[in-house]
Amino acid sequence: MTNSTTNTAPTMAGTTENPFPLTRFTDAHQLDPIPAIADVANHWTETDGDLKAAVAAGTIDERQAQSIRNSRVATADFDWPRTDYWHVPCDVDVVADLPYLPDGGYDAEAGQVRGHLLDLYLPHKAIVTGGTALPVFVDIHGGGFNYGYKELNRNFCTHLAAQGFAVFNLNYRPYPQTTLLGQLADIQAALTWLRAHLGDFPVSHANIFLTGDSAGGFLAWATMLIERNATLASSLGFQSASGMPIAGAALVSGVYDMRPTGDMRPTGDMRQAGDADDSCAAALSERQRLTDMTGEKLFAGIPGDSPLLDPMTAVRSTLAAQTDGATGFPLPPVYLQTSSDDFIESQTLELATALAAATARDGSRADFELSDVKVAPTATLGHVFPVCMSWLPESQHVLAAIRDFAYARCR
Repeated sequence: MTNSTTNTAPTMAGTTENPFPLTRFTDAHQLDPIPAIADVANHWTETDGDLKAAVAAGTIDERQAQSIRNSRVATADFDWPRTDYWHVPCDVDVVADLPYLPDGGYDAEAGQVRGHLLDLYLPHKAIVTGGTALPVFVDIHGGGFNYGYKELNRNFCTHLAAQGFAVFNLNYRPYPQTTLLGQLADIQAALTWLRAHLGDFPVSHANIFLTGDSAGGFLAWATMLIERNATLASSLGFQSASGMPIAGAALVSGVYDMRPTGDMRPTGDMRQAGDADDSCAAALSERQRLTDMTGEKLFAGIPGDSPLLDPMTAVRSTLAAQTDGATGFPLPPVYLQTSSDDFIESQTLELATALAAATARDGSRADFELSDVKVAPTATLGHVFPVCMSWLPESQHVLAAIRDFAYARCR
């Protein structure tokens, strides 16, 4: 395995090497005292380092800051035992911490932005053989738009790379450092950088796929819409997209219906806790669940009726935006993954329904596959299991299915 931070882009003074070491769960519990998870988790997420400035700027108030911190720490505490399983396959090389904008880095005091870094993972064979045949995945991690950096998905991405891909694993600024629109702008900046630098790596220039999980699933889906629907992109302030030739996507347990009153369901926390009677649980939209913690500023600049926030409207809008004479379905092929014990399973089914119901002007239909794993009453997989627990047999099956889906659509 190799690890390099070499990059041709100009960078600011500071550091582009993660200063927060990984402290695995079992190792930490052999120490006295056991380190606090709020400190350990800085390896893969913000905990509270960005909240004071956000309060001072008026982006969030003190209650929201505490709510975000509590959520981050609780999620990190849940993720921590999984770090014992994190490893890079022996035949996968790592190129870490490449700045895709000049300010990318870890030294906030020097003006650097951790959210503007990315990693590349690829089979060592590609380094040896060279060429431009290796298909590419660009991964966008989840975390409720406020939790996680690329390190959270590194285990998933390196194991996806072992399936025969180059995987670019993106950071983006978490809320409250920026809004959802700002996160989409970060992803556009990363794709623009990648498009300009693909020639620096032994990878395909044509077979480029996106993947994202949970909130990252939304960001990947929204990115596809921005790339393929100029009218929608313009309405969001993107006068031109990156132009990355996206050949398809694999979306894992994504959230797609973000209307202010859309897709009402029992809260995830209650369902995860095993509430036997969902009718007794408070019904909240996914957006409301988010904004109860973060406030509405997460969605600043996005009208409540934007097609971006509703899968059915998004698909119809993209069909309507097709230029005269255009042929084929305007959105790339999509592999959709969820499970019966995923607390937002219905979100994936809603997007699948929107795609299944759509027909382009020339009669073309959406190219998508849906995998909804039925979990036995005696088992648990849960939300984004292929990403968070990629070592499970069920996750290995998903990784192979993603490989087969993508390879079948390479050209």
